[in-house]
Amino acid sequence: MPHGRRAVLRLAAALGATATVGVLAADRFTTPDPAGGAVAAPRDAPAAGPAAGPQARAARLNPSAYRLQPMTAYAPPAFRRAVPPVRQRPFLSMSGVGRSMVLTFDDGPDPRYTPGILETLRRYDCRAMFFVCGEMAVDNQDLLREMDADGHVVGNHTWSHPLIPKLKPSRIRDELGSTSEVVERALGTAPLWYRAPYGAWNRHSFEIGAELGMEPLAWTVDTLDWTEPGTGPIVRRVLDGAAPGVVVLSHDAGGDRSQSVAALRRYLPQLLDAGYRMTVPRR
Repeated sequence: MPHGRRAVLRLAAALGATATVGVLAADRFTTPDPAGGAVAAPRDAPAAGPAAGPQARAARLNPSAYRLQPMTAYAPPAFRRAVPPVRQRPFLSMSGVGRSMVLTFDDGPDPRYTPGILETLRRYDCRAMFFVCGEMAVDNQDLLREMDADGHVVGNHTWSHPLIPKLKPSRIRDELGSTSEVVERALGTAPLWYRAPYGAWNRHSFEIGAELGMEPLAWTVDTLDWTEPGTGPIVRRVLDGAAPGVVVLSHDAGGDRSQSVAALRRYLPQLLDAGYRMTVPRR
């Protein structure tokens, strides 16, 4: 898909999530949605990262009947177990965490940019969440292990970064389940959080995510770093949006993310000097 079209999809999804979700409670489905079916994926479904290699294709084409226990006990107090009936909207922010913020990075890991982000987080002894794509993770499992060793949370961002509402339920399960398997092989435990590409969720994604033991997390502040606006605008968006409980969306792959790496080096010490603490779901 051309870069411009992908950017439009991202912007529309981000604006829609911000306008409609709000600070969320644990909303759940009570009745099935008869209109919740999905059509087949388009041929030009967007993807983040390079084409998958043989190992990646094998993982994607042969998903297991993968199922985890729903959620875990180490989530923040505002987050509850995802057991059917499941949530109908993602979490957008965290409550009950004091003067804390959550930094999240999508689409990686990418050996060109992820190490720089990890180095900055390590320098300031901060934790973050990384929502990884399976086709990137399968060939960069050393970076997954580095994230885990540093205390970061590794989440699921599907295998190939498709537009979820355009997929059949079986494809959604394949995208999420295959990525969870790669993470579990690398770390010994599967992801407990997931994020829909472009912020585009549907009923099936919530149901399948819950079956895989994951909670859905969106964001409060979009840095728009995927538009490559320059380091300064990224820094300003984070500092202007800083508030207790907000979730910041950035990227460590999917394009030239050198601005994202440089921006983190600038805004993170400023947030810390302002009294904010970077937090993640507790182990």
